[in-house]
Amino acid sequence: MSEQVTLFDKFYGCIAGVHIGSAMGAPIEGWDFERIDAEYGILEELLPYEHFHNGWVREAGTTEDGVERQKLMISAIMEKQDRVTAEDVRKMWISGIKPESAGMISEPFEAVLLAMAKSGIPARDIGKYCDYAGLNSFSRSCHPIGLINAGDISGAIDDVNEVGQLYQTMNGRGLKWAMVTAVAIASGTKPGATLDSVLGAIYDHCDPDVVVGELDRELKRTAHIADYREFRRALYESYNIRGIPYEVSYANEVVTKAVCIFNWTKGNVKDAMVAAVNMGRDTDCVTAVAAGISGALTGISTVPEAWIKQTDYATTLHVVTNSQRTIKEHSEGLYQAYNTRLTRLKAYSNLMGAL
Repeated sequence: MSEQVTLFDKFYGCIAGVHIGSAMGAPIEGWDFERIDAEYGILEELLPYEHFHNGWVREAGTTEDGVERQKLMISAIMEKQDRVTAEDVRKMWISGIKPESAGMISEPFEAVLLAMAKSGIPARDIGKYCDYAGLNSFSRSCHPIGLINAGDISGAIDDVNEVGQLYQTMNGRGLKWAMVTAVAIASGTKPGATLDSVLGAIYDHCDPDVVVGELDRELKRTAHIADYREFRRALYESYNIRGIPYEVSYANEVVTKAVCIFNWTKGNVKDAMVAAVNMGRDTDCVTAVAAGISGALTGISTVPEAWIKQTDYATTLHVVTNSQRTIKEHSEGLYQAYNTRLTRLKAYSNLMGAL
């Protein structure tokens, strides 16, 4: 499937899928799919929106809090030119997060985590102070961890367990589901990767009890559904809880839907984006995962240039963002860091192989 796709195209497609998908899904975040149907039919355009009831009507294409988390990880990787630790990313939190972002772009609990980060406690202890260990905070934003470990599944898993502790407890459900995102990306970037090889890597390397059983159930339920609306309704039957904090944003729901969409759309980034945006509930996060892992396999080619340009334009107006780099600049920064890492590994191999 991916023989003609360059590795850079996979990096670019992954990050574009996340940023554009997040921006497209944000205006209807939390809606049930019936409401989306009633207002838009099938939504496939970028729209302005307001979050947090703060009066800021964001330009169409503006990304949201999950992308801000991701930008900090990208910046840390670009600065180090290598894999990063929780301490590396904590330093980027302290230097990169604007004080005025609280209530404008970030979730309230993230202000608490930032205060803990500034207190000097070990970075790997910070996630213990988050009350929401099962959320998709990390699983919907950890794509750079998969990309800096392109082709290296075990490295991606190790780094999810390391960096993820900024947000959630070690061995918690949130990090187990984040491994799916990172494993899918690390495996999708391999030469000759296919849809089946990516799914196989998830089955082989992710938690068999917490993750694989649930994924397998929903993949089997949806694999042979041809009609999109029937596909969407089938997933809604499994995931429709209301009445709890962050009711639509638990990692098992978001990641399972995303993997089913990835499978259903055969990794086509645009198709995955549109399917996820119209899924209802946590639309921006489901789209970030579905389109991001799709891009890591099939690249940038199906993403409309107009969507890239509008998202980049909105970023120039985003005064509280952690970075105003374009989508391509983020992708290039990650790709350069990956190649720097690869050069070091080759030099080490040559040195020690000569003995």
